[in-house]
Amino acid sequence: MTTILTNEEKSAIINQHIKNIEYSIYNLEISVIEEEAVSTPDSTKVTSLNSEITELNAKKAALTAELALLTA
Repeated sequence: MTTILTNEEKSAIINQHIKNIEYSIYNLEISVIEEEAVSTPDSTKVTSLNSEITELNAKKAALTAELALLTA
């Protein structure tokens, strides 16, 4: 038996993924703030955190585009 998800169900799944990405982005942003608050911030760590944020934003954009296709 094959179960077919409705567009509404697919949208709910994508929205949950987007929400999880938003949590991750915020967590990383807080980590950047923490790292920059110390007397000698590790620039490599800050760069790495910012790279992770950039990657997550790219994933979010891809999911947002997929969501737009479902709701069009």
